[in-house]
This record gives sequence, structure tokens and C-alpha cells, in this order.
Amino acid sequence: MSETPLLIQADDPYLASDVVSEMLKQLRALDTYDNYQGWPVEKIIDPLVLSKERKREIPIVGDPDETTLARVKAYYNAIASLIEKQSGLMAVPIINISHEGFGRALVIVGKLIVVDKILRDVHRFGFPSLEDLSTKTESVVEKAIGLIDQFRVVAES
Repeated sequence: MSETPLLIQADDPYLASDVVSEMLKQLRALDTYDNYQGWPVEKIIDPLVLSKERKREIPIVGDPDETTLARVKAYYNAIASLIEKQSGLMAVPIINISHEGFGRALVIVGKLIVVDKILRDVHRFGFPSLEDLSTKTESVVEKAIGLIDQFRVVAES
């Protein structure tokens, strides 16, 4: 059995980004059976990177497996954690995904919904690169912080 080559290299500059660091923390936190014990960080984060070739291998229609669902949860947990760090207010992710891979992800701060994402085809969840993961996530966090600043009273209630 041959192992799929990693798309992430140990010298990738985005491995040191706040987003990827937080994502790694969340993935390790959800790893209750210590499957990632002793793994290098690039091997842990690599499944989130879906090149065009990897994406072609995944069927267009399919149900997400538990590992993919855990990655989605880790991603929104990471977003909530980054929002908490920047705003100083508790952020809570709420994720509802059907067995078919459709649903919604929310991040709530107080009574304010700061992230609202409709999820489709969760079995194909991933990003083209770590750079894409970092920049898109930073954009989501920045928008959330903007909402918190704009509606601080609601976020603190």
C-alpha cells in the first residue's frame, strides 16, 4: 500500500501563521485516540489541502466521513478561537451538518452572529493551499471583528 505524497512541505511559510497554528491545535484537540501522536505538523494539516488532482479523486456526490466532519469542526473551532483572541469575548461555533454533507456553521459572540456559512458538499472540504486557508480564514475573522466592533453591546450581552 503506497502512501499519498504530502502537498505541504516542512519549510512552507504558512505553517507558522496564526490560522494554521490554531488549526493544528484544534485538530490535535479532536484527536481523542492520539492518531496524530508523533506526526509532523505538515502531515496533520496536509489533508486540508485539496489540489485539483486530489479533488478529482473525491466523488461529486458523497457522504462525509467522521474524519472530514472532525476537520470541519476543527476549522470553525479555530475561527472561534481566533475571534476570541482578538476580541476578548467568548466565541462559540455551532455546526449542523446532515449525513449528506449539507448544513450551516455559525459563530456566535454574545447574542451576535459573527460568522454564518452555508455548508455544501462537506465531503470535499478543503483548500487549494495553506496560503488560501490562511487568507480566507483571516478575512472571515476580520469581518467578524468588524461586526463585534460595530455591535459591541450585542456581542457583550
